Amino acid sequence: MTMTVSPESAARMACRASGLTDHSLVPLHHHATSVFLLAAEGVVVRVSPVSQQRRLTTAVSLTRWLVANGFPATEPVDVSQPVAYEPYVVTFWRHYPQPEHGAPPAGGLGDLLRTLHSLPSPPVTLPRYQPLASLKTAVESSTYLAPNQRAWLMESGQELLHAYGELDFPLGHGHIHGDAYPGNTLWDEQDVRLGDWDEAASGPREIDLANTFQGVRFGRTSAELDDFSFRYGYDIRRWPGLPVLCGIRDLHTLGSFIRRADRGDTAAAEQLSYRIETLRNMDTRAKWAAA
Repeated sequence: MTMTVSPESAARMACRASGLTDHSLVPLHHHATSVFLLAAEGVVVRVSPVSQQRRLTTAVSLTRWLVANGFPATEPVDVSQPVAYEPYVVTFWRHYPQPEHGAPPAGGLGDLLRTLHSLPSPPVTLPRYQPLASLKTAVESSTYLAPNQRAWLMESGQELLHAYGELDFPLGHGHIHGDAYPGNTLWDEQDVRLGDWDEAASGPREIDLANTFQGVRFGRTSAELDDFSFRYGYDIRRWPGLPVLCGIRDLHTLGSFIRRADRGDTAAAEQLSYRIETLRNMDTRAKWAAA
């Protein structure tokens, strides 16, 4: 009989294999990745699909280099990682307790990205940024999407990829976070750190800026966008390619909801259907739920 491995059981097995006591393991949240807190050890345990193992190996190596060079990335724990337990792969990160006064402001991310983009090239081989590659896989394999939804998503993706291929990028290419938006920042006492490096890549710098502007769908204000732009030192709103990158980000965010809907998550399915409907209706004012 084949034993089904759950994210929690994979987390516990990986903890024990890495010399970490798993008694205090509690769930924090689950979206694209299952995240647990190992309270007694001060460690965050992230359980991802095993298909992400190569990217996570890169993320661990990159963040170790960044931290060693003074950049405030979330710090991987000093154990051998990632640890694979099919169908999952597990990584361990230092826990940064968050205060009750709210998440870091968008301007803090502007500071972080300005610093990140000014660093020399890291001694880590980064994958080339490939827009919508993971979404294509999710759409093609989905058991939830209706045929007309699948066809619309594939067509829209192709249109955006064509437009992307026509863009000129004034900020140039280099190492990028790949999933930079204010929700991936954390307080470290009075300082701010940048986390979730799974999508680190080599690509246009504008990718790291556009995600924050796509955040108007989640209530981000003009004042926040002004502060972000000022602190980064460049206002991407003056660049005509921004709507293309925001459109790519819109579609990219659907991937985790598709995978959750395929697993029977009704809340994810409802949000997915709502997002697709607003996109098909070109409703740029519609507000989306974060998870």
